[in-house]
Amino acid sequence: MTKSASAKGSMVNRLNDILSPFANKIGNQRHLKAVSTGMMFGLPFIVIGSFFLIFANPPINIDQYDPAKAGVFMKFLAAWKEFAVANYDMITAPYNLTMGIIGLISVFGIAYSLSNEYKLNAAMNGMVSMVTYLLVCTPVKEGTISLAYLGTNGLFVAIILGLLVVEVSRFFEVKNIKISLPDTVPPMVVTFINTLIPLLTNIILFYGLNLVFLGMIDKTFPDAVMSVLTPAVNIAGSLGGLLLIVTLGNVLWLFGINGSSIIFPIVFTLGVAQTGLNAEQAAAGEAMTHLMNLQMFRISVLGGAGNTLGLVVLMMFSKVPQYRTIGKLSFVPGICSINEPVIFGLPIVFNPILGIPFLIMPIISLFLTYFAQKIGLISLGFIVDPSFTPFFAQAYLATMDWRNIVFYVFLVILSIVVYYPFFKVFEKNQTKLVDEVL
Repeated sequence: MTKSASAKGSMVNRLNDILSPFANKIGNQRHLKAVSTGMMFGLPFIVIGSFFLIFANPPINIDQYDPAKAGVFMKFLAAWKEFAVANYDMITAPYNLTMGIIGLISVFGIAYSLSNEYKLNAAMNGMVSMVTYLLVCTPVKEGTISLAYLGTNGLFVAIILGLLVVEVSRFFEVKNIKISLPDTVPPMVVTFINTLIPLLTNIILFYGLNLVFLGMIDKTFPDAVMSVLTPAVNIAGSLGGLLLIVTLGNVLWLFGINGSSIIFPIVFTLGVAQTGLNAEQAAAGEAMTHLMNLQMFRISVLGGAGNTLGLVVLMMFSKVPQYRTIGKLSFVPGICSINEPVIFGLPIVFNPILGIPFLIMPIISLFLTYFAQKIGLISLGFIVDPSFTPFFAQAYLATMDWRNIVFYVFLVILSIVVYYPFFKVFEKNQTKLVDEVL
């Protein structure tokens, strides 16, 4: 064994000794385990939804497109963009009803998993949690319902309800509060009748709580949660403020909350405004000076929240077949900065080992990007590039500078380096767990 390999092994072992006991304690806590396992129910839907979202957003800025100068490939992209815009609702329908209802799917999965931990009726508790979730998250107005909190925006509520609905049902089971029926009554009928009381109790409790919120503050429970979690806008205009907000968003992701959706209105609005100011300076022939442009936001989610594209590459070559499969499925969405398959499929949610680089890597990337722009190593963003575009295309479309592509690739390689020791500890623990089971 070489000295370098020995040093790497020693580092992994030290990290393993520090992190594994804490990770095992958290991993064996039944509620956190139910959240982690329950999120896996949505993995196939997340992957399929990601591909339709990518197809609906081709990598071209149509405002910069000139048919007279365009080649065959650019004309193809322009035609694709025209088709996507004209048929956007039709193309994104599979996304809206897969990833777009991931909160609804997750609440079932979490309740189902926790019920299994308690040896309760998992399928029935999953259904009760879905009904309760729909009552809380989809108010009916004039015969229509809103999808706003059925997707990732509603995941925090899904976690709360998925766990509490089961605890209510377990209370009735532990206290043996049941309707006594003769032995001649079929088991299916007994199950049906004894589900009525927990179902009614859950509806009264949680739908009633939602009505209280509406009556007192004119907001639904999900609205109130989002209001509390949304950070202040006035700290976003500096590097320190952006780092704080991005880190807050990533901390929320670790608890299964879509942190990116919470911070998006702040950082995206700021980025677009600063990019527009750079565009005005460029048009006037002046040097661009606004460093907090949209490129900074794109870097904060390079490969998705937590800059996980390097982790995806490591997973693709993992010793654990499950991780290899998730890595390969996540690669194409990852290069388009969509990484829910990794966050909920690996998972990173409630994962104290991978949570460390998940928080650290975006901070490193933003620091390097800020100073690379400041010293002129890369160009500042002055074009609002399309979302959900492969990162290397975004790097060029935002700046029209090939150096930015090289810099983005460097950040991905750096992400591999940062994630490597933590992933090896995580992988080693999983391998050990499989060996013990076998």
